[in-house]
Amino acid sequence: MTTVAIHQPGYQPWLPFFKKIIDSDLFVFLDDVQYEKNGWQNRNKIRTSTGSMWLTVPVKAKLGLNLNEIKIDSTINWPKKHTKSLEINYSRSNNFTNIWKHFESIYDTRFDLLIELNLKIIKIIMQLLDIQTKTVLSSELNMLEKGSKRIVEICKALGANTYISGTGLPGKKYLDLDDFAKNNIDVKFYDFTYPTYRQCYEPFLPNLSAIDLLFNEGENAKRLLLNAKA
Repeated sequence: MTTVAIHQPGYQPWLPFFKKIIDSDLFVFLDDVQYEKNGWQNRNKIRTSTGSMWLTVPVKAKLGLNLNEIKIDSTINWPKKHTKSLEINYSRSNNFTNIWKHFESIYDTRFDLLIELNLKIIKIIMQLLDIQTKTVLSSELNMLEKGSKRIVEICKALGANTYISGTGLPGKKYLDLDDFAKNNIDVKFYDFTYPTYRQCYEPFLPNLSAIDLLFNEGENAKRLLLNAKA
């Protein structure tokens, strides 16, 4: 039995992204799909004393480019802003020093492509959460199909008999479930319930970057994510 999940690698992804990786035997980073402006590929939210704020990586995005072709706009000093925002809002967290040391060097490194930055951060978070799932880039699979058909072909190429999907897009309205059934692939829909954990500020806010959980819970983060309902 092989379970596969597929998702675009965004910037500092939220917890459902990593829950999918944990519950998969193989996880595919969907890197050769069209870049989505104002999506989650180059931004995410962190907790602040007044609610939440976006951390956005500026990019040079032209119409029709794939995610793995998007370049970071290095004329803007975004690393300084992100570093300052993380330090200001999480320095009082119980695990700031232990977690920040893993990320600090990222903001001293010049990344040309957004995908390089995103994957570097994702791999660090996976390490901190002790996630051992094998990963692969969709661009390495050389798939020509589009949409739901492409997901099916990726699953077939990896020998999957179970595919994990979110309840949103791509979800029930996006996937051709008959096509999955014809290829003997079960589809498991995730409806992720955020675990409640301590944050630096109240009230608790869900739907933030996974680093929020790491800064606040440290070594306890993996247990909370493992026990989260999906």
